[in-house]
Amino acid sequence: MSTDAPTLRRRLRRTRRRAVAALQLLTLRTRLRVLAALAPEAADRLALDVWCRVPVGAARRMDLRPGPGEVARLEVPRGGSAVTETWGSGPVVYLLHGWGGWRGQLGAFVEPLVAAGHRVVAIDVPSHGDADAGTLGRGRGTVMEFMEALEVAVDHHGPAVGVVAHSMGTMAAARAVADGLAVGRLVLVAPSHAFAEVLDDFSRLLRPTPRVREHLVATLEAYTGRSLGDFDLESLGDAVAARTLVLHDRGDRQTPHRVGDAVARTWPDAVLRSTDGLGHHRILADQDVVRAVVAHLEGARTS
Repeated sequence: MSTDAPTLRRRLRRTRRRAVAALQLLTLRTRLRVLAALAPEAADRLALDVWCRVPVGAARRMDLRPGPGEVARLEVPRGGSAVTETWGSGPVVYLLHGWGGWRGQLGAFVEPLVAAGHRVVAIDVPSHGDADAGTLGRGRGTVMEFMEALEVAVDHHGPAVGVVAHSMGTMAAARAVADGLAVGRLVLVAPSHAFAEVLDDFSRLLRPTPRVREHLVATLEAYTGRSLGDFDLESLGDAVAARTLVLHDRGDRQTPHRVGDAVARTWPDAVLRSTDGLGHHRILADQDVVRAVVAHLEGARTS
């Protein structure tokens, strides 16, 4: 069977990308192993740098906003600033992206929420979207900056009748609410799995020595001021008073569907709506998902 030229070129580009990625991973593993033996502190710095590195990919090109809103830049306590973009008027709903994302990804929720009588505030966390570099430098970020960006946005724009969060943004939003941020209703889209699991994936990929891994955990816990387990969504249900809608695709390759299922089972006031074929990002553009989110947030007015 013959292959047309455009298909062949796509296959060749994909093969090259995979080869480059494999070489980069091998180089990084080798650097980490050599530094662990010869310069342990440098190995620790490299592991932290890779952990905090914000991915760059197709998510940044996904822009579902209906049009420009009013943009503000807000200082975040640890340094740098977040960006907010605002549409409409009324009770405020906040949109919080995930790791490597930006506010435009959640733009499909803007117009329906504005039509329902809400003011919508979409947030870019430091080192994401149009925000400034975070405290660890350009292209580096932490979960604490997600939490702080949401908190300063609420301080600036007013109380939250609802928060719609995606991926790692769900972890930050839930932790902020558990810590006392007043939110009427929560929507968790493609909720993130526990840091312990992410750390296991990180270790399988980079193969750090046990000492490097232990130092990374200690550094992260010192930076956040709490155990990494304190961000585990399954453990936060009793501390989150907001009625919660969980949306998760069964085929999500980045955050497993079992996380959304576990949140719905363990949180006392959460329900799960599962989808099929939407994955981790397309779920944000699906009109049935958008309608479910608007209906959930509108329920705050009648409950």
